[in-house]
Amino acid sequence: MIKLVVLYDHPADVEAFDAHYLGTHVPLCHKVPGIERVEVTRFGPGPGGAPKFHLLAELYFRDAETMAAGLGSPEGKDLGADVANLGGTTATTLVGTVDES
Repeated sequence: MIKLVVLYDHPADVEAFDAHYLGTHVPLCHKVPGIERVEVTRFGPGPGGAPKFHLLAELYFRDAETMAAGLGSPEGKDLGADVANLGGTTATTLVGTVDES
């Protein structure tokens, strides 16, 4: 299994970001062919104080080929285009292999 991870910095307008992300962006994720699971985590203060990131999104695919096909599909392109609607919030994107042992 492979996972696409996106870490979002704190947006300028948290309420607007969360409303669009959860109400529009996540539903677009679920339309991408080959996505097996979508997980979203909003961070709050922890033992070390305020978190560096606001939100974590994890998109799971069977393998790299499935991920590439899904993100290259019309639905995947719609998802990518919607990033422009996230208010310019900076994001860090990572891809990794999930060890399911």
